Amino acid sequence: MNSIQLEKSLRHFLSEDIGRGDWSSEAIFSPEDTDEGEFLLKEDGIVCGLDIAPRVYHQLSTDVVFQPLVSEGSFQKKGTILATATGPTRTLLTAERVILNLWQRMSGIATATRHAVETLNDPQIRICDTRKTVPGLRMLDKYAVTQGGGFNHRFGLDDGIMLKDNHIAYAGGITAAVAAVRKKCGHMIKVEVEVETLAQFKEAVAAKADVIMLDNRTPAEIKEYLPYRKDNILEASGGITLANLASYRGSGVDYISLGCLTHSVKALDISFNSRKGAKS
Repeated sequence: MNSIQLEKSLRHFLSEDIGRGDWSSEAIFSPEDTDEGEFLLKEDGIVCGLDIAPRVYHQLSTDVVFQPLVSEGSFQKKGTILATATGPTRTLLTAERVILNLWQRMSGIATATRHAVETLNDPQIRICDTRKTVPGLRMLDKYAVTQGGGFNHRFGLDDGIMLKDNHIAYAGGITAAVAAVRKKCGHMIKVEVEVETLAQFKEAVAAKADVIMLDNRTPAEIKEYLPYRKDNILEASGGITLANLASYRGSGVDYISLGCLTHSVKALDISFNSRKGAKS
């Protein structure tokens, strides 16, 4: 992750949550009060985002000692203590929610990704994400995918060219659309074309698209397309869920992109418990 961008984002997240001050903690605890707390995993899953905690604490105080007890990206069982934090009580409690919000979401994404990889169970096909992320959290969402064993698609519109149905329609077809972007893009930029029919697939191959996305195609339909491919990278997307993902095993594509990894993820349950018994 880009550490400069991460620090800036964490500062914004803290500012949003703290507002004019943590009145609850400031009313009860003095600046001299200290405490120790532990982060408890309350369901099985992949742990992701450990490095965020010390970064959040240090934006509030340099007196917090954070000690991770497990490895980033590791699978852990319910009841595992993930880390401990010792320092000013105010800081521990003020930082708690931002840390937990990010850990829970990122760990949920990593866990869902690992489940997808294991469900597909095909080392020839890579599971990847999409741009269907929460605004402001894309870097963290996509990092979490990699910790679950997945790979990243584009980070943004400036990462590569993807010609979807609207681009193709306005350009007058796949051939015209690919030709138009080739005139303007440099040699380092790949061109991906979305197709829905065999005729479109053949046209994309003839136009020398680097990547061809097979949109809402069944495994049987994909296999019909394979004899016509050349050196194109093939990606399957659309209509693929954890329920039917296994049916794409051996389908011959190189990538399967899943929006569900980030747009509808279930947060992993993690809590922070202090020695004085406060629970989240």
